[in-house]
Amino acid sequence: MVERRDEAGPKGPASTWWVASRSTIAPVSDTDASASLIGQVGYVSLAIPAGGPGEVMLPVRGGTEAFAAWSDEPIPKHTRVAVVESRSGRSVTVTPV
Repeated sequence: MVERRDEAGPKGPASTWWVASRSTIAPVSDTDASASLIGQVGYVSLAIPAGGPGEVMLPVRGGTEAFAAWSDEPIPKHTRVAVVESRSGRSVTVTPV
């Protein structure tokens, strides 16, 4: 439920701002978020050495976020990659596309 309040808000006394009820916010577990990364295509922002961590940028929640990334083979910066495994909430295993 969303309720409207006409009172002093963040921009001054004449502003109108919205408040979302707690009942409309659904918690998202790390497992759900991690599973949704599998198959996502992004790009390498920090070269990934074989067996070591690098960094990839992936589309998440309408934006782009950085994730630690591992691969079985070295992958240079700016290479397009796909997520093949989610290691944790902020790290993935990728392969070149």
